[in-house]
Amino acid sequence: MQQIRVCTHAGPGSEPVIRTVPWPKVGRKAALIKVGACGVCGTDLHILKGHWPKPLPWPFTLGHELGGIIVECGDEFSEDFMSKPLQVGSKVMIPPLMPCGRCYYCIHYPQTANKCLTPVYYGRYLGFDKPPHLWGGWAEYVYVDLEMLPGTKIYKLPDDMSLRLGALSEPLTSCIRAFNRATRAGGFSWGDTVVIQGSGPIGILAVAAAREMGAGRVICVGAPEEPRLKLAREFGAEATVNIEELKSPEARIARVRDIVGGFGADLVMDCSGHPTAGPEGIEMLRDGGTYVEMGQFTDAGSIDTSWHRICTKDLNVLGSWGFTGNDLPLGVDMLYRTRDKYPWLKMQTIYPFTEAGVAQAVKDAMAMKTVKSTIVPWPELVE
Repeated sequence: MQQIRVCTHAGPGSEPVIRTVPWPKVGRKAALIKVGACGVCGTDLHILKGHWPKPLPWPFTLGHELGGIIVECGDEFSEDFMSKPLQVGSKVMIPPLMPCGRCYYCIHYPQTANKCLTPVYYGRYLGFDKPPHLWGGWAEYVYVDLEMLPGTKIYKLPDDMSLRLGALSEPLTSCIRAFNRATRAGGFSWGDTVVIQGSGPIGILAVAAAREMGAGRVICVGAPEEPRLKLAREFGAEATVNIEELKSPEARIARVRDIVGGFGADLVMDCSGHPTAGPEGIEMLRDGGTYVEMGQFTDAGSIDTSWHRICTKDLNVLGSWGFTGNDLPLGVDMLYRTRDKYPWLKMQTIYPFTEAGVAQAVKDAMAMKTVKSTIVPWPELVE
């Protein structure tokens, strides 16, 4: 049978190693997904820097932002999580964090099922040693099995949707959920002025999400100008603030307030992944505004701050962690509906599925030379 290539890392700071594994026997509730495109997430970068706060099953396969196509499935693998029919040839994506549906949080607090006690995590908590060794998106194929891992969730993509576009549905959904968190807390409504901290892939996607969800004005704070801030403006940011030009927090706060009006923005969302964004961002807010932290998905460290500022400014402060099973279709639908409205594919820089290609994709993402490094094992699937 055909051999399948899969990339692994042995630990933080290690180089990618591509191994070969045998074609798996696909179970009755299982499927084999051929990967069209898989993004390099900021979380992948933090894991490789050693920032993940929990033990990880090294070696394992990174990658969880994927769009792929089913090439083989069992007799009882017939529909996705939203009851849409699936078959060989269906385009799909799978998220990394998959709530089990049975634990305390899943049952009693479904809107925070993202805090499931026993989730399935593709691209993170499934080690390479676990057969059939296909548990992450930096590979030619990914294996899903609803019997082996009942928490697994598969989502059908529209038949005419680009797999490159489908690979953006997971990170975009995280942005949509973060804005919905603010909406439910009374901290985001139609016409609000929004500041996005961070001009990486999550920041760019958050700009688009803010516009589609009713923001009146959107400002993006980040760097570098090329390719990131320029692209943020193409996605709808009316202004950008370059942290390489305005090097102090005081200068950036003053610039944002000058753009939005002296009182500050209605909502500030951190998508930067840098802990210093928090104290700076709350000073960009008007009193009574809302701060949403969604960029600290790994532990990048702590900083000194003053809780007095949160109290005296009468702020809402919200954290947003990934998304739940029911959030994902919102990201897929937004991408499909606006596929010709935003320059989605300009976010992605394509890399081949080789050891050198994966290493360069990671290196360029860490150096902020790309917005979304994207690994493509099968170019014919995304052309």
